[in-house]
Amino acid sequence: MFSTWQPIFAQDNVTSRAKIEKFFIDSRAYKNQDKIDLALDSLEKSLALAQEIEDEKSVIDCYHEFSLLYLKLNKIDQSILFWDRAEVILKDLEYPYGNAVHKYIDALHLYKQEKYYLANFELDKATQMTNVRNLTLHILLAKGFIYLELPKYDDAIKHFNSLIVNNDSDEKDYIATRAYIGLTLLKIKTQQPEKAIQYGKQGLELAEKNKFFYEIQELNEILAATSETLGNFEASLIYSKKLIQIKDSVYNVSKINSETKTANSTEFTLLNNIINNQDKEIEKLKESGSRTQIVIILTSAFLTIISLLAVSLYRNNQIKLKTNDLLQTKNTELEASRDAAVKAMETKTNFLSTVSHELRTPLYAVTGLTHLLLEENPSESQKEHLKALKFSGDYLLSFINDILQLNKIDADKLEPVNTEFNLKKVLTEVISSLQQSARENNTKIVLEHDEKIPNSLLSDSMKISQILINLVGNGLKFTKGGEVTVITKLAKKEEENVTIYFEIKDNGIGISKDQIINIFDSFEQGSIQINREYGGTGLGLTIVKSLLGLFNSKINLKSELGKGSSFFFEIDMLSNDNDAVQDIGFEIADQEFDFKGLNLLIVEDNKINQVITKKMLLKKEMTCDIASNGTDAVEMVSQNKYDAILMDIHMPGISGDEATILIRKFNKKVPIIALTAISLDDSLEVFYAAGCNDVVTKPFKPEVFYQKIGENIFFPKPLSSS
Repeated sequence: MFSTWQPIFAQDNVTSRAKIEKFFIDSRAYKNQDKIDLALDSLEKSLALAQEIEDEKSVIDCYHEFSLLYLKLNKIDQSILFWDRAEVILKDLEYPYGNAVHKYIDALHLYKQEKYYLANFELDKATQMTNVRNLTLHILLAKGFIYLELPKYDDAIKHFNSLIVNNDSDEKDYIATRAYIGLTLLKIKTQQPEKAIQYGKQGLELAEKNKFFYEIQELNEILAATSETLGNFEASLIYSKKLIQIKDSVYNVSKINSETKTANSTEFTLLNNIINNQDKEIEKLKESGSRTQIVIILTSAFLTIISLLAVSLYRNNQIKLKTNDLLQTKNTELEASRDAAVKAMETKTNFLSTVSHELRTPLYAVTGLTHLLLEENPSESQKEHLKALKFSGDYLLSFINDILQLNKIDADKLEPVNTEFNLKKVLTEVISSLQQSARENNTKIVLEHDEKIPNSLLSDSMKISQILINLVGNGLKFTKGGEVTVITKLAKKEEENVTIYFEIKDNGIGISKDQIINIFDSFEQGSIQINREYGGTGLGLTIVKSLLGLFNSKINLKSELGKGSSFFFEIDMLSNDNDAVQDIGFEIADQEFDFKGLNLLIVEDNKINQVITKKMLLKKEMTCDIASNGTDAVEMVSQNKYDAILMDIHMPGISGDEATILIRKFNKKVPIIALTAISLDDSLEVFYAAGCNDVVTKPFKPEVFYQKIGENIFFPKPLSSS
């Protein structure tokens, strides 16, 4: 029912890694076209190579792929066999992605047993272990079919709709086809046969285009039955004939025989390997048989000595038993305390997430109205009060963002996700985003980038950006009329493995030696006086420390009071050694846009927020229409032309992401910017999968708001920008 994905490889042997990856790509392609025999053959070659180079992670990935393929053949026992083999290796290996896949397969087995709530629970755990894009999409697909059975139709339709417009690089059409099948079944269950046929035809067209054999068969069967229900017997007959042709075709019979033969052969090969390994263990035991007599003699001697100590040991054992009873009691108490602590931590995390999310909407009104009032030439006395209000709003927003960031690190158990990027471009974008703060403090930001660093790197550029923003922002806060320098150096390079040295130094107020020890703790800024003078939450360096922990790196600090500070660290990355990301000269400059005459659509259910956003657009000579809900938004976009859409996500009725999905069905070009208060449970992946071009979190700084609008209208991004 569900599909698989391409695992992530990290091998020293580049050639072997490339071969293993190609086998997996071939297997996935064969599997999606239901050429199971060829898929199994490719996986068998991949497993042999992974075992040859002793790559345990690749072996686990192979076993997982075998388990999923046998599940597709409805050979449950064989699927569980390979799942068990993977579990044996996973017990002694730190492999978050492998554990996530393991939970995913377990959920599919539970789904087969109609244990839907347990299956959904396992999928939730898998989601927390990794955020690999392809796996995330398959989890969403699995959840959609589970919600179909519970039934939770609103959740099911939300998942299926987001997957129809998914942007997966390898399995886009297969995932979309399965999502169409899910929507077809949902409309049948909710007694909407006309809608079911509409979705079924779209799914069948996609399946036939890609030769998805079983999906073609399944959709013909569904469409035949549904057409008959509506009394459209001619259409039903056409689908039935197609179904008979598929089932009776010689190709189908030979295909099933070939698949069964290959599947049985693969299972036999695995079992034979296990038996051979056990035979080797038996031979080793036989070789040690000649030593048995010597062992017996020595044992007799030791037994004599042990007998003399028996009485003493007996008394000691009595004491130990009493001690063990006491320890058992204490262990039970400790476990209870631990469980209570874990529950308290989860409660705290959920509470902070909810509070930070709910505060964003009223805070948007505060910051927005303050900005508008400052733009209307207030008197000097009013301006002083408004600036104080703006400062307080910015402080509160920074505090909320920091808490939400720490909560995500604690709750999601994130791990770095490798993406291709140009480090110089990332550094330039970070510096550009902080230029306004630098100008306010009359401080200069200097970039010293080592040109020996490869143009194309593989690492988590998003988390690296967050680290740099916090450190550079921290330097700017405590440096007035000075200089903050960002330094990068190529520390080490061995084949594709590179180590990059980062340093952010300033000539600001510095930190005393007794304050350095606690500076990375939450809510620490060195002293109460510093907090009162410079503001801030004291969470920025804590976030940096936590994020660097995801890269197995540590932050170091050198500082002298009155002379400045230097924060430095190293991150291991992979070099792509190609020109996929070009090295160009990046200039740090604010982008100015001419917004005059643009017409936008604001989709927002909160009346105050509608007024604020509208006035901010009018300030730049833009016009706008307002939709109070998702349904109105879809209708207005279908009847009018807009240069961009500002889409709130959390609305009653049709949510923003659902409205975006509907708009994308007839309008692929209009930029849609999600303008929303993001909570801990929100996934940017869902927003982008629905068809959003960009996301702006409320409340926002006006300059960021205008910049995002300009970028997406004049320099539109592709829909897969997540």
